[in-house]
Amino acid sequence: MPRNEYSPAASILPPAVIGILGGGQLGRMMALDGRRMGYRFQVLDPTPDCPAAQVSDGQVVAKYDDVEAAKLLSHRCDVITYEFENVDADVAAALEHSAHVPQGSRLLATTQHRVREKSTLAKAGLPVTPFVPIANLEDIQSAFAQLGERLVVKTCRGGYDGKGQWMVREPSDVDRFLPQWQSIIEAHTRSGADDESLIAEQYIPFVGECSVIVARSPRGETAAFPVAENVHMNHILHMSIVPARFPEEVLVKARSIACDVARKLDVVGLIAVEFFVAEGGQLYINELAPRPHNSGHYTMDACSTSQFEQHVRAICNLPLGDVSLLTPVVMVNVLGQDVDPLLRAMPSLPGQVKVHLYGKAEVKRDRKMGHINILASDVEQALQVKRDLGIWQVDTQGEG
Repeated sequence: MPRNEYSPAASILPPAVIGILGGGQLGRMMALDGRRMGYRFQVLDPTPDCPAAQVSDGQVVAKYDDVEAAKLLSHRCDVITYEFENVDADVAAALEHSAHVPQGSRLLATTQHRVREKSTLAKAGLPVTPFVPIANLEDIQSAFAQLGERLVVKTCRGGYDGKGQWMVREPSDVDRFLPQWQSIIEAHTRSGADDESLIAEQYIPFVGECSVIVARSPRGETAAFPVAENVHMNHILHMSIVPARFPEEVLVKARSIACDVARKLDVVGLIAVEFFVAEGGQLYINELAPRPHNSGHYTMDACSTSQFEQHVRAICNLPLGDVSLLTPVVMVNVLGQDVDPLLRAMPSLPGQVKVHLYGKAEVKRDRKMGHINILASDVEQALQVKRDLGIWQVDTQGEG
């Protein structure tokens, strides 16, 4: 079958070439698992010798909004995927006309804009935090009237690891943040954009956070990985604990809702569904990521199938892999400040500690440089091993 002429029902078999828009650590781990299956990889990323390119067969060095460069990538590949949702949705849309892009561009465009994402989920009858779109400063007052005095205001586009978010605990906070919001709204207006620049969400006094990663193939097969309990430090994911320490009925409900998301949004590939867990076990979808996700890294050592192999299986329309959890596990992120302590500890690390470093050239504070998976007979033992390593100089809330 000629390159890029696969029918939706066809399976894409090795040694087909998979093109990845984005060359970070998610693309790297996807390529490592895909190469083991016999696939070849090409990457588009603006950084030469990026983490994914180091384990791929070639790289197009270009910005993510470069349509011509993306077309060059597609000419080398049999199927195109993306490794993070900040890839330009217009580029993915352009490629749909000439290349095989199973994930499509519609979901990518939806998840790139928080109002569109929340509105789509609400329209589908899925549980989201109450929200108000913010197109101008008057809408802030409307948000107070509708949602109450405790709000979280976020930029609609971009923003990660807590960036582009403001906690409004009382009306006086508005005066403090108003200049920033006004600047964002004015810049958005000058750009000619016709959508909202900010969103206000009702603050949910949650007792914990969790996520579920679901795979769905073009043939409609769906599989949900075990629920991960997530602990954040300074708005960055610090660790994921599996099995999650929530009541069983919460875990069952979370997987059920996540599968509903995959079906109702017609997902192909992976989607990560992040939840707030409120008192009484009520679940609210916080946000979506239509790709492999940081909270799914535990699957690399603790599940029958990793999230990265599963993504390859899904976009290539192969039968989905077994998602069974083989062992309790705690995944811990390795940030820039954690690299040296980890390297010093490596000569004496227990065999149950699995190290994954991403090959990034520059070490920066709070930059994700790698992660470890700690395997144990139960999560409390894994958490104790983590504490004993003495690598992370952070608040240990959520570990006990």
